[in-house]
Parts: sequence; structure tokens; C-alpha cells
Amino acid sequence: MTDHVVVVGAGYAGAGTVKSFEDEIDAGEAELTWISEQDYHLVLHETHRVIRNPQAESKVAIPVDDIKAPTTNFIRDRVTGVDTDERRLELQDGEDVEYDYLLLGVGSSTAFFGIDGLEEHSLTMKSLDDAREIHEAIRTAGEEATQSDPANVLVGGAGLSGIQVAGEIAGYRDDTRSPLDITLIEGLDEIFPGNDPEVQGALKKRLLDRDVEILTGDFISEVDDEQVYLGEDTAMEYDVLVWTGGITGHEEVADTDLDKDDRSNRVFAESDFQTSDERVFAIGDAALVDQGSDDNAPPTAQAAWTAAEVAGENLARAVRGAPLKSWKYKDKGTVISVGHDAVAHDVMGIPINTFGGPAARTLKKAIACRWISDVTTVKRAASCWSDM
Repeated sequence: MTDHVVVVGAGYAGAGTVKSFEDEIDAGEAELTWISEQDYHLVLHETHRVIRNPQAESKVAIPVDDIKAPTTNFIRDRVTGVDTDERRLELQDGEDVEYDYLLLGVGSSTAFFGIDGLEEHSLTMKSLDDAREIHEAIRTAGEEATQSDPANVLVGGAGLSGIQVAGEIAGYRDDTRSPLDITLIEGLDEIFPGNDPEVQGALKKRLLDRDVEILTGDFISEVDDEQVYLGEDTAMEYDVLVWTGGITGHEEVADTDLDKDDRSNRVFAESDFQTSDERVFAIGDAALVDQGSDDNAPPTAQAAWTAAEVAGENLARAVRGAPLKSWKYKDKGTVISVGHDAVAHDVMGIPINTFGGPAARTLKKAIACRWISDVTTVKRAASCWSDM
């Protein structure tokens, strides 16, 4: 009887692992089941494009049937529990699924850090539905505002996601001439915290050039249905609030017996992606993948993308009883879009440390289309170029 391998999640971690495992395993060696709430893979680092242009969703949402092999079984359902003792997954709508080896690539949820009113009153940016909702919210706000009394759009969190969301909202405003005032809020002293001052400065310049106001140094302390409160004595009225300020693990991971971080509910995994249960592997935002020296791989698309290739191979090795391979994250640089523009920083093989303009925009498109090509076809990637 062949082993049953189950992959949960259709993000970079899940889709990439499915492709890698299919490439590694021989016919008849194992049965593969792929489970996800959605029947498409979302190119998440380009999903902000939908905020400005809803037609882009056909390019960033790739049907799973265009990714997986015909022999791979796909189940559209939500995993609500993982029983590691019985090696069984509980599904929201369907029957339980048993496994011999399991990979959790379920991504993450938005963290609200216990801030009063934040979850109830903010929009998030973790899915295609989120991007659609933000588009509709800013469209409606713009229609109800005037040039003399513009709508206030606040974006909380100035990491990669917050910067790209703010830039895309500015792009929508400029394309449609909507009366929107956009403010990017970061509790720490600089946008894109913890990164090189050179790239921070380049991003700040492009945001300011697009009339995005930047507020740093005060954390959001409370939110109600009309105002966002910063620190102890500042309040800002808003019409649309988008929160991109942090991540935490999903509930289905939190309830497992796997060793995990108590604060974030992200599962601890070794450099070969094995968890405290040798039959369960975890990668991507769902995991804290050990990189030595008390360091973990970053929760980025780039890390999940490169980890998935090794994770798929390790699942095949586990089926065969072979030694597992270790994975070490190697940062290939950062490319961030700010509306129609982009900033590239510390990109491998390019001698200029930080740059923008046509070269950065082309590089951003190339990265997205390379991934789409890897999981589908070159033809599909080429058709997506103009919308990336």
C-alpha cells in the first residue's frame, strides 16, 4: 500500500510543494492530496494590483487545475483540526482525511495585537476578497467625497504590504481623480522597519511624491467607527482603514499538539521542515523554520517559494525512507512596488544597491511572471506581464 501525502494550503508554500513533490515522486510511489479553502493559488505579492484594477484578479488567481498534475487529488475545504495521534485531518464540510505524511502550508492570519476596535473596524490584505473589498471601499468613499472635503484613507503598518497597498490606492486615486487623502501609519520610527536606510529613503520619497502622507513614531492604540487613536493624545478621522501590521498563525494550527510559538501560534520546524512530529512538515508563514543561531526564516513570499522546492523533495525522501535535506534561506534582494513605480534593493547580481525607475519595474514584473511560469506555463506568465 502506498503512502498518502497531504499538503494543506494553496499559497506559495503549498503550491510550490505540490509542484516539487510531483516532480520528485515516481508514478505509484505515493498518493498526493492537496487541500485548500480556495480552488486557486493566489500570487499574493501582486494581489494589491486588484485594489487599483479589479480586472487583474484573473492574472493573480491561478486555478489549481492549471497547477497540479491530473493524478493529484484536490479537495476544496477548510481544515478545522489536525489529530497527529490518529494522523487525521478534520474538515469543515467533508469527511476526515487520513495521512501518512502531512505538510502544513496554510499561511498566516492578520495579527491585531489586542488593539481595541482594530479588528472590528479595519480591512485587511490577506486574500483576493480583501483586495476586492478595499477597492470597493475606496471607490465608494471617493464617490461620496468632494475635492474640498476628501475622504480619509488610513493604512496601518508600513512594512512591505502596507507600502504596496498605500501605493496602489494612490494609483487608483490618480487614475480616477478620486478625492482621497492617503496616510500611511507606522508605530516605529521609520517605514519598512529594520531595513537599510537607503531603501527606506527611496520608498519614502516615492510615497511622498504620490501624495501619501507618512506618520511614524506612534502606535495605534484604539479604533472606533470614526477615529483612529495614536498614542495617548492624537486622533484621526477615517473613512477607510486598512490594517497590514502583523501576522499570526491560523486557528487550525493553534489547536494541534505540535510544538509552536505561544504568542504567534506558528509551528516550530527544523531546517528540513520536520516539526515535533516526524510525520508532519511545515513551511511558509505557518512555520518558524530554524536557520541556526536562534534565527528563523522570514515570513516572505521569497522564502516560501524557495523553501517549497526542498520541502517537496523532502516529502518524497520521507516516503522512501531516505535522509532529509536541510534548507538555508538566501536573501536574493527586495523589490517593492509603489503604485506604477518600484524600488529594488540589494538584488543578487546587480552592482547598484538601490534603484527605481524602469529597471525596478521590469524586475518586479519578471519576478512575478517567473513564479507564474514555474507553477503553470510560460504562455500564462507572458499573458500576465502587463498587469504585474
